[in-house]
Amino acid sequence: QVQLVESGGGLVQAGGSLRLSCAASGSIDSINAMGWYRRAPGKQRELVATITSGGTINYEDSLKDRFTISRDNAKNTVYLQMNSLKPEDTAVYYCSISSLATRTSVWGQGTQVTVSS
Repeated sequence: QVQLVESGGGLVQAGGSLRLSCAASGSIDSINAMGWYRRAPGKQRELVATITSGGTINYEDSLKDRFTISRDNAKNTVYLQMNSLKPEDTAVYYCSISSLATRTSVWGQGTQVTVSS
């Protein structure tokens, strides 16, 4: 089993920054993709960014100028640096890890990010 533990969410003023972390543990396939998704109030979950174990990155186009995803493979940890935050970035942010071999995914419990105006 794989477990994900997210941290780094909180309350920040518009224009501020936050860094989210997500550490994976357990039986992790070496070839995988880790990513961040978010669900804003009243909206569907949406992609923020993903990064594979080989370093291939995919962003939601509207976020790539302000958000940066990175990972430390040795620590099985993915990060999301969020800059110039806006109130519309307020959401629960979820971490995921997907095995590229089995096409299965595990999700974290989510961390709340609230951006005040």
